[in-house]
Amino acid sequence: MVQDLFRIPPKAPPQTAGTLWGWAHSLPKIDLHRHLEGSLRLNTLAEIALEHGIDLPSYDVEQLRPYVQITDDPPDYQRFLGKFELLRHFYTSKEAVQRVVREAIIDAAHDNIRYLELRFNPEALANAQNFSLNDVVEWVKETTLETQAETGTRTCLILTVPRRESLNTAYEIVELSIAHFGNLVRGIDLVGDEVNFPAERFLEPFRRARQAGVNITIHAGEWASAQSVYTAVQHLGAQRIGHGIRAIEDSSVVQLLYDRKVALEVCPTSNLQTGAVHGMGQHPLLDLYNLRLRVTLNTDDPSISDTTLTDEYVVALAALGIDERHIYRMLRYSTEAAFIPPEERPWLINTIRQGLAPYPGAVAEFDAL
Repeated sequence: MVQDLFRIPPKAPPQTAGTLWGWAHSLPKIDLHRHLEGSLRLNTLAEIALEHGIDLPSYDVEQLRPYVQITDDPPDYQRFLGKFELLRHFYTSKEAVQRVVREAIIDAAHDNIRYLELRFNPEALANAQNFSLNDVVEWVKETTLETQAETGTRTCLILTVPRRESLNTAYEIVELSIAHFGNLVRGIDLVGDEVNFPAERFLEPFRRARQAGVNITIHAGEWASAQSVYTAVQHLGAQRIGHGIRAIEDSSVVQLLYDRKVALEVCPTSNLQTGAVHGMGQHPLLDLYNLRLRVTLNTDDPSISDTTLTDEYVVALAALGIDERHIYRMLRYSTEAAFIPPEERPWLINTIRQGLAPYPGAVAEFDAL
């Protein structure tokens, strides 16, 4: 089954993008910020719904699209997060969970992503049928191991804690991340509505994760202020920040990120769709880069945003003032910030370096960190 899925061709490049899309697609890439729950193929949703009798507004993919994907929606983070409400109904069996994992990694491989970090909320995968959280994590690990071997896309996993969950649930997910920490499960993340659910409530669970050696990334500075980034780094021990674009509003927070070498996982299309920025021309990616912060480019939720990492590279070059040398440097930042086991980091650096060799000046820029 994996072999058949892997033969599905990648999304055809838009005619207007031409050579730029081809260049971006051919680059070896790293995605550090991709949610499993936001990576479901639309045809898979329809097939699982029909097989398991899930009540949908429509079983036609095009008519289903507006319910699970940003189409003509006004930019708004609550509307964006609302897309997940329907998507949580599709984890109806072990086979369904594993199909979604398999396809997410295969889709990344089609986009020439050499290293992927896939994050997921065990609660979201377990609740539809009251599965055990531990079982769900085991299923995801099993399929990840198989599919990365098939595709060659090295994949690590991050467990997520939604901000609206109870402290008991947060502790349970943290303990799962500790119990499963190894070559596949590498980190823990705090996700969701940072405006109405501040991170301070989760200080103790994340202290527990940090003391156990689990890597920490925190969604912050996306919709809330730069103070959210400060809290994530200073109090929750974040080694990376999901999004983090509003850090630019406070020079002391910028300095903190620079001093601690905290990478930002930036997702431009998602930032526009959620209203974190009001236009691509206002996105601070280039300013953050010029402040010598470790910015990286990522997808967030490819299915909800109808994007690929290739598309994000094109957007960065066409609309955000980024050029090729910035991309090469961001790839190096990604290799350094990855939660990959330390003994594998030289492999990752060499893999990207070799993939960049055909591009004039790319290796020199990559090595100039």
